This record gives sequence, structure tokens and C-alpha cells, in this order.
Amino acid sequence: MDTTTKRDFKPRFWSPGDWNALFGFGTNILVNLLVLTGLLRFALQMPDDLVFGRILPATGLMLCLSTVYYAWLAYKLAKETGRDDVCALPSGIGVAHMFIVIFVIMMPIMARTGDPYAAWEAGLAWVFIQSIILMLGGYIAPIIRRITPRAALLGTLAGVSVTFISMRPALEMYGAPLIGLTCFFIILAGWFGNVRYPGGIPAGLVAIAVGTAIAWGAAAMGLEYGGMSVDAIGAAIADFGFSVPIPAIGHTFSGFEYLGILLVTAVPFGIYDLVEAMDNVESAEAAGDSYPTHRVVVADGVVSMIGCLMGNPFINAVYIGHPGWKAMGGRIGYSAVTGISVLILCCFGILSLMLALIPVVAILPILLYIGMLIGAQAFRESPGRHAPAIILALVPHLAAWAKTLIDGALGAAGTSAHEVGLSELATVGVLYEGLETLGGGAILGGLVLGAIAVFVIERDYLRAAAFSLAGCLLSFFGFMHGEAVGWAVSPGPAVAYALLAIGAGLHAMRGTREVPVPAGYEGPAEGDSTGDLAEQEAR
Repeated sequence: MDTTTKRDFKPRFWSPGDWNALFGFGTNILVNLLVLTGLLRFALQMPDDLVFGRILPATGLMLCLSTVYYAWLAYKLAKETGRDDVCALPSGIGVAHMFIVIFVIMMPIMARTGDPYAAWEAGLAWVFIQSIILMLGGYIAPIIRRITPRAALLGTLAGVSVTFISMRPALEMYGAPLIGLTCFFIILAGWFGNVRYPGGIPAGLVAIAVGTAIAWGAAAMGLEYGGMSVDAIGAAIADFGFSVPIPAIGHTFSGFEYLGILLVTAVPFGIYDLVEAMDNVESAEAAGDSYPTHRVVVADGVVSMIGCLMGNPFINAVYIGHPGWKAMGGRIGYSAVTGISVLILCCFGILSLMLALIPVVAILPILLYIGMLIGAQAFRESPGRHAPAIILALVPHLAAWAKTLIDGALGAAGTSAHEVGLSELATVGVLYEGLETLGGGAILGGLVLGAIAVFVIERDYLRAAAFSLAGCLLSFFGFMHGEAVGWAVSPGPAVAYALLAIGAGLHAMRGTREVPVPAGYEGPAEGDSTGDLAEQEAR
């Protein structure tokens, strides 16, 4: 398409595939909103006037601003390139952060003060700090992305998708398999098998309708399946009302009273957000849509800042899943319409009713589908010889996921790993100390390990040494292989990475002509700069 044609090209706001993406992405957002609503009301025992009157309207506003902005960014990209297949980046509440801010920040403050407003204010201040890190880091992210191999970026993203995105939905599906597996098959057939349902109804909507019918059919027969009850509907209707976002600037700065508690997690999770956004931009580019990294990261920071100043204690994040929504036909409109719909739901208190009407297990297969797609993308979009590096990038996330399960189980029993005794756990095969170290800062750990592996495979030992040195510094200050930021947080891993850097540096100095090309070596992919050295030596 020539320059004149591109200038005259007007992208369509809505395409037929946007219906699929709307119901898929919309239900993804809905699941997260329903979960956080339940946690606020039942885990933190926050009053409904705070949850439905202040927090949810502000959350809806943040999500609306975010999704509309990314729809505009997609429109701009489509117009610049003259393409009609550009898909907007998905975005929403950072899922990992949702649990961190509730259980690590708000719950301890609630236990200490007995004041739900103090807990809320601490959450607002936590998001404020993270927003600043994102806005400043947006100008560093493009550099990191430029020097990091795609296998490392997508590999650590696949680790998040396989563990924290896919596993819980899969387990809950098998907890109610009649609904879960039936809905999952509908999703697979529609989005992987290209099956068209009657009237062109989106597969996501069909799955939710069928799952809801099964759940209510079981309830009509007096079976407790899917958690549906008429009493829950009556209680949900009582939550109806209308609330608008109200500025909470004073509440946000009141939360800085707990600054010491906030910094322990706000700084490392701010770095986490930075890397995750960078990974997801890389994922979108691999799927054909190239977005400016700094705009994406800074936008997350700005939108999150606006959200917290209006009363929302949850961070905004670009979501994993762009290739999935694009594959099912999503383009520009699905993002903006989702955000506007969510704002309406949050302001009118409809979420409680939806939670009572729709079984969550009917929605979860959509999340499993996204996890499958992102995990597959890491292998599909990276050179085949980098597959071992992708597997290595997955490992820290597996450790973090296993540690989360162990901590949850022991916590429910009123104890902890250290109270039980690490040696006692080791005797039954639970190497808790290793899980704790390997899984700390998993997204950075996976990125660094994956990058080192890629450069070793390519025999680019100078870059392998550089990433080993980065691993040393990040471990020393607790950004990876640690649970908090500080001085000499993880000295053991830091020294180990320093030794790796020295070893890789020695290999770089002595050259690698004596090292034979591995059996089955494919050679560098066309245009793959990381393979230049290996190609020269193979000759």
C-alpha cells in the first residue's frame, strides 16, 4: 500500500471478529472483577459502601481509560500501516498484584488497625509508588527489549501463562467437570477448530450459556453443582445502586503512613510490571502488531495513577493474550467496548448479580485457552534451537507456583514452612528453600536465565556474561531470587551469577573455534542477530 493510500485509509472500529474477542476478553475482565469483589467483601470484610461505592467505580474508570487508550493506539497503528488486521492490546487489573495488595498489604494493615479505610489507603499508596516506577521505567524498557532475546522474553511470559494463568482454571474445571470440560470443548472447537455456531454466536458466549444452563439445571434438581441458588440472587439485587468515581487524593497520601511496609513489595513489583509489559509488547509484535514499548509502559503508569487517585487500589497492566484475541478475530472495537461496559457494570453494582447468575467455572476455560496460546507462542515465534532456553525460563515460575500452593496449604493449617521445619519438609521431597530462592522474582529470573541460555547456545559468551552480571546485581538487591528489596538479600545466587559471568567472559576471551557445532544445530534464523557469531564459527 503506497503512502497516499495509507493516508486515506480509515480503519474500521468494529469487525465481526470483535464479537468473539469482546465475549472472551470481557469475561476475562469479569472473572478478575468478580474475584477481587469477593476478596474485598469476604477475605477483608470490607463494608459494601466502600467496595461498591468507592473501589469498584474507580476500578471501572481505570479499566475504561486503559482499554479506550489501547483501542486508540490500535487505530493509530492501523492507519499508519494501512492494515485492517491490527488488534488492540488487552489490558486490565494485574492479577498477581491483586492478590499481593490484598493479602500482603491490605490484610496486615486491616489486622493491625481494624480499620478497612486504613487498609484501603495503604493499597492506594502502594499503587501510587508502582505507577511512578512504570512511568519512569517506560523510557528504559525499549533498551532492555532490544538487547534481550525473544526466547527469553516470551519464555518467561510462557512461564506466567502455564502456571498462574492456566493451572488454576484447569484445576477448577476438573472440580466441576460437567460444566468445565463441556465449556472447554466449546471453546476449543470454536477458537482452535474454527467451528461456527448457529447464527454466528461467539464461542465464548455459547460456552457461558451452556455452562450456566447446566449449573441451573442441576440446581433445579436439588443438586449442589456450580454454586447456584435463588437466595444468592436476592442478596445480589440488594447491592443495586449507582455510584460514580470520587477523587481520593487525600486517602492515597494518608496511606504513606505505612511506607516501610509498602516499599518491600512495591519496588520489585514495579520492576515486574515493567518487564511484563515489555514481554507482552514483544508477544504482540510476534503476532504482527508492533507497538511502541515506552508508550505502553508509561500509559500503564499514568492510568494506574489516575485510578489510585480516584480510589482504586489495583494496578493496571497490559495482559497476556494479544495473539489469542487476534486469532479469534479481535481488532480495535473489542477493547474500547469492553472498557465502557465494565465501567457501567462497576457503577451500577451489577457485578454481584452476575456472580450469582453465572457459574465462574463456565468462564474459566477462556483463561486456559489464553494460557495455551501464549505458551505455544514462545516456541512458535523463537528459533527451534532456543527451545531449551524457553524451558529454562519456565522453571522459576514453576517454583513460584509450587511455593504458593505450599504456603497456602500450610497457612490454612495455621502454620508455615519454617515452623514445620525445612529439614522435615525435605525428608518428604519438598525442597522448600530451593523453591523459595528459585521462585523469588520469577519473571526476572526466567528472563535472565533464558537470555543466558540463548547466548550460550549461540556461543555469544560476551552477552551471556553481561546477563550473568545482571543476574548477580538483581539477586544481590533482591529483585530476583528474593522476596524483598534490600542489601545482600540473596548473596548465594549473586556470587553464583558472578562466577557464571567470569566463566562466560573467559570463554569470550579465548574464542570458541575449538568448540564443535552441536549435533542438529540449525544455524541462525534469517535476520537473527544473535546467531551471527555462531554462523561465522560454523563456517
